[in-house]
Amino acid sequence: MPKRGKRYLNLLEKVDRNRLYTPEEAAKLVKELSSAKFDETVEAHIKLGIDPRKSDQTVRSTVALPHGTGRQVRVVAIAKGEKLKEAEEAGADFVGGEEIVKKIKEGWLDFDAVVATPDMMGVVGRELGRILGPRGMLPNPKAGTVGFNIGEIIKEIKAGRIEFRNDKTGVVHAPIGKASFDAEKLAENLRAFIKAVEAAKPEAAKGTYIKSVHVATTMGPSVKVKYPA
Repeated sequence: MPKRGKRYLNLLEKVDRNRLYTPEEAAKLVKELSSAKFDETVEAHIKLGIDPRKSDQTVRSTVALPHGTGRQVRVVAIAKGEKLKEAEEAGADFVGGEEIVKKIKEGWLDFDAVVATPDMMGVVGRELGRILGPRGMLPNPKAGTVGFNIGEIIKEIKAGRIEFRNDKTGVVHAPIGKASFDAEKLAENLRAFIKAVEAAKPEAAKGTYIKSVHVATTMGPSVKVKYPA
């Protein structure tokens, strides 16, 4: 276990490790635990009762947080024809076809999300699968990042829609806002995320699905949330 600094240990004293906090209480507390010089991200971590080694128990979906994440998302749109203009008008930061695929293949990664129209997925998957796949940014219909309604997709991502997927330990993680958010907004975002995870439960998952819920700021200790709240 890594050695913790004095600042972290002092913050930890404010957390009752034997208590389960409501989303509202947890949101208020993590704001108090934010002591960094920057606006820390507040993250939610949900431990699931799944076997992450089995593909039929993978948890993957999206959620539109009611108050967004508080961060600017740089979106790349890969399309052609009239869809290029639609993507640009919807607010995509970078728009293009095969030329932007080539640019990414050559090492350009100055963006946060990639969306594409179905007619471009042949070249996107072939040329960028090994680059974007490991980074979790390869456009995928299940993640809601592939579609001819590319303008709508971009607007949703810009407004705060996020993708989540379980990691190899069976935990899903997601940013639910910034420490500067009102506690009420953080709590509403947390509740929306939990509901989305509940809705994404695989049919093959047996027993207790959601085992625990924690929230924490980037630099602060975690707070255990009561579930169901």
